[in-house]
Amino acid sequence: MTPTVTNKRVLITGGAGFIGSHIADALCPANEVRILDSFTGGDRSNCPDEATIIEGDIRDESTLATAIDGVDIVFHQGAIVSVAKSVDDPTTSHAVNVDGTLAVLEAARRENARVVFASSAAIYGVPESLPVSETDPKEPTSPYGLEKLSGDHYCRLYADLYDLPTVALRYFNVYGPRQSGGDYAGAITAFTEQARDGGPLTVQGAGTQTRDFVNIDDVVQANLLAATTEATGEAFNIGTGVATTINDVAETIRDRIAPSAEVSHVDPRQGDIRDSVADIQKAETLLGYEPTVSLADGLKRYLS
Repeated sequence: MTPTVTNKRVLITGGAGFIGSHIADALCPANEVRILDSFTGGDRSNCPDEATIIEGDIRDESTLATAIDGVDIVFHQGAIVSVAKSVDDPTTSHAVNVDGTLAVLEAARRENARVVFASSAAIYGVPESLPVSETDPKEPTSPYGLEKLSGDHYCRLYADLYDLPTVALRYFNVYGPRQSGGDYAGAITAFTEQARDGGPLTVQGAGTQTRDFVNIDDVVQANLLAATTEATGEAFNIGTGVATTINDVAETIRDRIAPSAEVSHVDPRQGDIRDSVADIQKAETLLGYEPTVSLADGLKRYLS
């Protein structure tokens, strides 16, 4: 069961984005919610009316200081969430994803505020075995993955060095309303748009590659659990533990929206990982996390 977080002063960086805005919805109006967003990727219309919106960059010291003043919990979702952008412009991606995270941690340390950090399965790179556990090797294959690994390490280091309560959540392939395209969870959005246009649905590579698709409702659950857990200074995989092929996702969406549409295949994405699925035992045991939305049900909701 999703825990109740009430009567807290909360800051959500990137709170106008996909995941951040859903966290904001879950916390309003029972908490004082502030959203800090640069609106380079997020949409103001995603923000709940009850939230206080602060437009700015997490790297701007004065803006961040204003946003975090007196806060109890920081949900740090703000990032450049794109492998492709990190490859094209690693300097900017690093500045936002690493320097920005360090700025948030330092500001939180001054306020003694708990930090729940959006880490990523990208930190693991090509898995040596499946399912992927938190202790498996971490060999990211992109600047984005390396940046998230750095933030993940920083969170646990701040817990050890400064006794700052932090929790890193390693998201696998999150999907749901308000999501933009990009990477494999974004493929659900892309397939949906392609099917509504009559097709074809374009699959990169053979489509037999697998991913762990986790619904946004379960990711929100994980964030609220992380906001209340005593297991701080830890990192947790957040997925479902179920592997699904990209072909299965494309065909499910095609069959529901445009049964006569074709599914076509193009060249595989450079550096693509063949398979990925989360071992979620640690999150189940220490956080009490339990995925509640199957992919079939999640897609049915998303496509309705």
